[in-house]
Amino acid sequence: MKVRPLEKPDRAIWQELLDAYATFYKTSVPEGGYDRVWTWIFDPDEDFWCDVIVDDRGKVIGFTQYSLMHRSLSGQMVCYLSDLYVMPDVRGKGAGRALIDHVIAFAKARNIPTVRWLTQEFNYAGRRLYDTYGPKTDFILYSVAVK
Repeated sequence: MKVRPLEKPDRAIWQELLDAYATFYKTSVPEGGYDRVWTWIFDPDEDFWCDVIVDDRGKVIGFTQYSLMHRSLSGQMVCYLSDLYVMPDVRGKGAGRALIDHVIAFAKARNIPTVRWLTQEFNYAGRRLYDTYGPKTDFILYSVAVK
């Protein structure tokens, strides 16, 4: 397996994986969402990246998307791993760990001291992996739809 940046010819598989990721979390990508996120990924003025993991044949089997966030209590940036998805048929073979380690290496290379992410309580398989990086925090996420 190899992690590499998303490339423009990957659009169809990226969108397929993003759909599967949204379905896992019982949501969907809103109208215009694919194009908006695609633009962020390739805009050099956006601190937003997407990398994919490919198998030995070069087939894309997963992705991660991450961005930078200001952390006012530390006066530093943190790297927020916003999305991580690996195809179900290859889970448990190291792809998720490789993607997380890739994001951690990205942060380390930029002297960003923290990588953080969220998951849902019911994501037990993912949490088994995440727990190997450290304990879950006590924070509770609030999300308010602004209309």
